[in-house]
Amino acid sequence: MKDLLASSTASSPIRDRAERSISVVKSLVLRGKDERVTPELGDDDQFTFLIHSLFDSEGHFLSRKNATGLEGSAATAFSRDIHGAPPESFVAKLSEVIGYFRSLKKMALFWCRIVAELRRTWSEEEHICGIPLDGMPDLDCCLLYQQLQVINSCISRKRRRLVAIESLDSASSNSRESASTNDTATLSPKLYARLGTGELVQRLGADRQSDDLVMLETGEPIYFPITQEGPLLTDDLIKETEEFVLQTGSVGAGCSHLLSDMQAFKAANPGCILEDFVRWHSPPDWTEADESIEGDDFFDGTDASSRGLLSKRMQKEGNLWLHLWKTAKPIPAVKQAPLFDEDLAVEGTLDILEYIPPFELFKQLFVSLVSSVIIFLGL
Repeated sequence: MKDLLASSTASSPIRDRAERSISVVKSLVLRGKDERVTPELGDDDQFTFLIHSLFDSEGHFLSRKNATGLEGSAATAFSRDIHGAPPESFVAKLSEVIGYFRSLKKMALFWCRIVAELRRTWSEEEHICGIPLDGMPDLDCCLLYQQLQVINSCISRKRRRLVAIESLDSASSNSRESASTNDTATLSPKLYARLGTGELVQRLGADRQSDDLVMLETGEPIYFPITQEGPLLTDDLIKETEEFVLQTGSVGAGCSHLLSDMQAFKAANPGCILEDFVRWHSPPDWTEADESIEGDDFFDGTDASSRGLLSKRMQKEGNLWLHLWKTAKPIPAVKQAPLFDEDLAVEGTLDILEYIPPFELFKQLFVSLVSSVIIFLGL
C-alpha cells in the first residue's frame, strides 16, 4: 500500500477501474438516501474525523437497520458464507468509508493512517471496536477480520495474564500467612496437598478439583491446572504451519505444549506421578485395575499397579511422555515462558497490514461491502 501511495500519481485504465470498484458498490448502500459519512473538511481533518469515528468505542458510526429481516447471528452467518466480514463490524464499516474516496492515492493514504491508529491502540492496549474482544479467529471470515481478532485477543490475553499473576502472588502470600499459624485443619485442599511423608506443599495454579480423580500415591484430590492458551492462528498461518510440518515432520510445538501442561500439572498437584497426569490428560492410555484388560495395547499384570496400568506406548522405553515428565518442573502456567508471544504476534500482524498488497486488501473490503449491501438492502 505504501508503494501504491508513492506511485499513484500516474493513471491507467486498470487503476481507474480499481478506483471505482469499491465506490460503485458503496453507492448502493446509500441508494435513495441523503446520508453522508464525511463532513466538508480538508483531507487531513477529514481523515481525522473518519478515523475517530471508526475507532469510537460506542460503535454507533454507520449503524443501520437491514432490510432483509436477517438479525444477529443470521446476518453474521450470511457474511461468513461469502467469506466477508460481519455486518456492523469494523471491517464492514471500513470498507464503506474507503469507498467514499475517489482516488487510489486517498484510499492508500487513509489505509496507512488506519494502520498507524491500530499501532496506537495496541500500544495503549485499547480494543478495536466492532471486533470480538477475545477468542480464536473466525476462519470463515476474511483474513483482515481474522487479523484484527488476533490483535483484540492478544490484548485480552495480556490483561488476563497480568490478573492471573497478581492473583497467584496474592494467593501465595495468603497461604504462607495461613501456614504460619500451624492450624493445618483450616488449610484449604485447593491451597495445599499432603505428600506421602505428611508434609503439606502449596498448590500453585490450581483451577478446580476433579470430580473422580485422586493421586495414586498420596490419595490427595487431583486439581485441574490452569494451562497456557494455544496460539491464535489465522488462515494463512494454519497453511504455513501445515506446510512446515509436512516438509520437516517437526512436532516441536506439540512437545512444548505437552511439557507446559506437565509443569502446570505438577505445580497444581504436589506429589503426583506420571500415571496421575496421563489419567487427566489422556484417559485412553490408562485402564483401571478392576476393568477387564485384553489386547496388546496394555501390559499384563506383572507391570500393573494396584490401581491400574498405563498403555504400552506410555511405558515403552524412549517414550516422549516419559522423557518430558522427567524434565518437567512444577511451574504454574503464568510463570512459564509463553508458548505464544502476543507482542511478536501483533507486531507481525501490523507489519503484514502495513505492507499488504492492494489487491488483497481491496478484495476483502469489496466482499465485505457486498455482503453489507445484500443484508441491508435485501438484494
